[in-house]
Parts: sequence; C-alpha cells; structure tokens
Amino acid sequence: MAVIHIPEAEAAHNLTGLLAKVRAGEDVIIESDVDAFSVVRAHKAKLQPRLLSEVLEGLRRNAANNLLDDQFGNDVEAGIKSHEHERLIDPWESF
Repeated sequence: MAVIHIPEAEAAHNLTGLLAKVRAGEDVIIESDVDAFSVVRAHKAKLQPRLLSEVLEGLRRNAANNLLDDQFGNDVEAGIKSHEHERLIDPWESF
C-alpha cells in the first residue's frame, strides 16, 4: 500500500479521514514543517489472551523488578484462590 504524507493541521482537522486511510492499509506520516513526527499504521498483530502466570513470567524475564516485588505473584495467586469457590450467577437460573 501507499505511504501518505500529510501536514499536522490536516491530520487534526480530518482525523476520521486519516483513520479510514489507515484501516485501508495505508501508512500515514504526519509532518510538522519539514519534520515527520508520527507514523500511523494499522496494528497487524491479533491480541491473544494470556494466563496471569504467563504475564508474570514475562515481567520477570524482562527484569521488571522495579514494577513488581517478589511477593506480588503470590498475592495475586492467593487472591484468585480465595475466590475459587465462587462462580458467576446466571440470571436465567433464578427463574
């Protein structure tokens, strides 16, 4: 697909049109004066749900220790286990 260069003012004025071009598969480069400062393109990856344990392992693997302390995963698991006996109530069951 094409790469479209548009000025910042046009992008701000016609965001709907800009997004339509992106949805159609075109990359849009927004420029201010002579500098390009943003590239807008469609996100290709389909997001897949992950288990909380996978998320925590990814954080540990990427050294996100400044975000999570050693006890965080244990606290989350304890919270989940404390609610295992509960189930969602189907509103149709009450009739």
